Amino acid sequence: MDPLSVRPTFALALGVPDPAITATALPGHRLVVAGRGREALRLSALGSVLAVALAVPLALPVTWLMTEAYPTVREHLPVVLLVVVLSLLVTKSSRRSALAGAFCFALAALLGVSTLGLDPNAPLALGGMLAPLFSGLFGAPVLLDAFDGAGVPPQDDATLTLSGREIGWTAGAGSLAGAFVGYLPGVSAAVASVLSLPLVPNTGGEGARGFLVASSGANTSNTVFALFALVALGTPRTGVMVALDDGGGGVGSGALPALLAATAVAALVGFVLVLVVGDRYLRVVGRANYAVVSVTVLALLVALSWLFAGPVGVGVFLVASLVGLVPVRLRTRRVHLMGVLVGPLILGV
Repeated sequence: MDPLSVRPTFALALGVPDPAITATALPGHRLVVAGRGREALRLSALGSVLAVALAVPLALPVTWLMTEAYPTVREHLPVVLLVVVLSLLVTKSSRRSALAGAFCFALAALLGVSTLGLDPNAPLALGGMLAPLFSGLFGAPVLLDAFDGAGVPPQDDATLTLSGREIGWTAGAGSLAGAFVGYLPGVSAAVASVLSLPLVPNTGGEGARGFLVASSGANTSNTVFALFALVALGTPRTGVMVALDDGGGGVGSGALPALLAATAVAALVGFVLVLVVGDRYLRVVGRANYAVVSVTVLALLVALSWLFAGPVGVGVFLVASLVGLVPVRLRTRRVHLMGVLVGPLILGV
């Protein structure tokens, strides 16, 4: 299983913006710019490992409920997804921001409708359009916006400014949201993170620290619940589950204990790695030439797009990158770009 708590370690140090545009940056990047990257790493790791402890006992009753409700959910899936989209828009701070979010969702949905059905001639047999779409929508724009940035500034101490109760409650909110979206197609853990914000206690509402804990909890719990969804419903909900299902010719209930154990071990290993490697990684990237790092990662994303979808994938990556730049310009959340998957599902395309 993917050690989810390790991924924020690398994401925090890549795409760090110039302080002048920090207000529109990702929550983790805002903390890094403020010199609180070491604290951000630990909050993310705690959210992830706590979510595993909460998700495993919740998985059986939640799976039973979803198994009973799934025929109705599937029959009315467009309505359910539309409610999720409207919930994201309702939680916006202003009407202007909500309208901007709706525009970004529609733009991404149009991109999805236009590209998801393509069957490119790719070097990899298991390729597809998802790699260029997601790397373009969510990866390249962050790097492009930060290209002229100063990189990772010197970081302060790792003292946590959230209490243990706040961290536990926020991780629980993220875990519950991850449970909800773990059974819905096209809805990511990023959506779960935003949906969990109303449950976050006094951590600044959409404050960076609360969002980091909630998003890490949603990511990890989403993996646990996606495993149960794969076994109980036979439907993979994440890219890892699709690969697992395709590679093993299906996953039976007998494999579930081993897979859950692997997930728990991965979360614990990721937690330890964040503590051991994270601070050093921030220092190494902070000393590197940030423009060179950004260009190198962008080149890797282009190469991955070609491997998964050939020349068509590179073209889609470039278009998706342009679309991915829009939310920041309109000062709204990037999560609305999940319309690239949700939009076609709502439309039945």
